[in-house]
Amino acid sequence: MKSVRLVGPILAILLAAMPAWGADDPRIKDLTLCRESWLDWKNTDPAALESFGDFLGSAFTHDDNEAFLLPRSAMTIDGLKVLEVFPSSLGMGLGFSVLVDASFDVARQALESDLGKPLVGCEVSEGMRTCELPIAEQRTVILAASDPPNDKATLVGCYYFYEK
Repeated sequence: MKSVRLVGPILAILLAAMPAWGADDPRIKDLTLCRESWLDWKNTDPAALESFGDFLGSAFTHDDNEAFLLPRSAMTIDGLKVLEVFPSSLGMGLGFSVLVDASFDVARQALESDLGKPLVGCEVSEGMRTCELPIAEQRTVILAASDPPNDKATLVGCYYFYEK
């Protein structure tokens, strides 16, 4: 009977800890959704850029042969699991982006809800679906994924410069 009495307190502890498992990290989320910009920090707040660099070094792992970082622990953006983080550039784009474990449609719905605006400029070409939302000068939220059924993961990011 003693073990049955422990179930309640253990369950309470687990439920209290659950939000910390895979919670949104505001630093990652703000950069991904163009609320912050490391490009701005570079020009106006070098201490913020250095602090964020320290955070990346402690919260992520990196293989020198890869352009992305891997989270050391579960992390989400708008409830979508972060798989990889691209801290500076990807292809022809300069910015900050993450690859989330969600289809294009699921990621789009989550972002539009968070941003309070629909994404625009949506296109389908060469096996890819994309949408964007200009936020400010040198800040455009971009969403990109393969066409279904290959859209198991979606790239979400804020780009300061990019080539279409």
